[in-house]
Amino acid sequence: MRLLSLRTRIFTALVFLVLVASLLIAGVTIFQYREQSNTYHEQRLERKENQLKKRISYLFEESCVEVTPDNIAAIFSGHIQQTSDVLNINFRVYSLEGKLLSSGQVMEPLPIQTLSEEVLHQLAQRPDDRYIDVRSEEGIRTRSSYFYIFDQNEVPLAIIYVPYFDDDSLSSMELNAFLLRLVQVYVIMLIIALILAFFVSSYVTQPLDTISIKLNQTRLSKTNTKIELTNASKEISALVDAYNQMVDQLEQSAAELAKSQREVAWREMAKQVAHEIKNPLTPMRLSIQHFEQQFGKGSSEWQDEVHEFSQTLIQQIDTMSAIASAFSQFATMPTGQSERTNVVVTAKRALELYKEAHISLDVADENLYAQLDSTQLVRVVNNLLSNALQATNDIANPKIEVRIDADTNWLTFEVCDNGKGISEEVRERIFEPMFTTKTSGMGLGLSMVKSIVETYGGTVDFDSNPNRRTCFKLRFPRVS
Repeated sequence: MRLLSLRTRIFTALVFLVLVASLLIAGVTIFQYREQSNTYHEQRLERKENQLKKRISYLFEESCVEVTPDNIAAIFSGHIQQTSDVLNINFRVYSLEGKLLSSGQVMEPLPIQTLSEEVLHQLAQRPDDRYIDVRSEEGIRTRSSYFYIFDQNEVPLAIIYVPYFDDDSLSSMELNAFLLRLVQVYVIMLIIALILAFFVSSYVTQPLDTISIKLNQTRLSKTNTKIELTNASKEISALVDAYNQMVDQLEQSAAELAKSQREVAWREMAKQVAHEIKNPLTPMRLSIQHFEQQFGKGSSEWQDEVHEFSQTLIQQIDTMSAIASAFSQFATMPTGQSERTNVVVTAKRALELYKEAHISLDVADENLYAQLDSTQLVRVVNNLLSNALQATNDIANPKIEVRIDADTNWLTFEVCDNGKGISEEVRERIFEPMFTTKTSGMGLGLSMVKSIVETYGGTVDFDSNPNRRTCFKLRFPRVS
């Protein structure tokens, strides 16, 4: 599973924080409004109760009859409606047994005639306190308050019931208006947060993108540039410093590696040169010793011996000269100049030296040009054809095909043969200097071919099916 980028994570986190903050504030606001509304209704009901208790105490003081539980109905008679209207409180008076004695209710359904056992039980448990019964029916919340009224000796006289309806219409309107304004503000804040998150994430990750690009471009084989950042954070600066130190160490390691590789290459080349030169020295030494023996014997065949001795020395000297020339050419090539060259004409000129009937040439167009040196191209063709001829030397029906083709931008030069091919074991080393699978030669041909082709901006590739077909494919930038 592919992980999210750091920029996406920062962007998402900032937007998420804004959304969570808006939801939390909205939730806290709704909770706070409800708590305030509940507190308001509780305090309002309590104030109504206190007003009613004071009014009742006045009635008891002004009453002409004795204040007893049996006279409660007579005391409130004629005064309950007046009290209800003055205080704007609808209340009812019940006996201690829960029977309705008097009611100040106007234009309401008939009051409950008898209190429930639960109300009587709750009041009996807490006679000095009130009992609040909160109910919600059809979306209307009711607070029913029940409490005892006492005489001067704190003896219960009756039960007062005060119904109260929670009217939250005003607070609900205020809450809806506030939430609407809050949504509008947070939509604006969300848009600002999106823009801010984009720029913040870009600002934070831009140095990391620069470091990532530099790391992907870092190579041991080339000169790597350091990263220069201004106003970077402490962590990014530490990362940049670590990268720059790595570049210095990498450059030092590359120099040491190149030096080591050059030393190894020259040691190997020195061994190869010594080996190749040593081979012809042995027969030269034997020839001189044999000539010395024959000369000491005074042989009559002096002239024949001198001729044979001379031919042997000349042959070995030519071999040593060829070795020296090959290494000299490898060390100094390519030395040609870049010029607009007709590849087809140059290839035909090189093929004139090979009269073998099994070499064929297939040309798509007689006028195919590339920017290179014709002499170096001849060297490339000679090396590829020489290898193809050696590969097909023991084949019953040898066949070598040379094809020259081109598209809009590239010119293709192919040499294919049906020889023994290239095994999987040596494919990766085929272009290394001094590597060869032949019993003779120094293994410089294909290395030289690769160096020449790449010098002129081309590429070399090959495909081989052992004992069936091998193709070397050269590609040069085409010029008009």
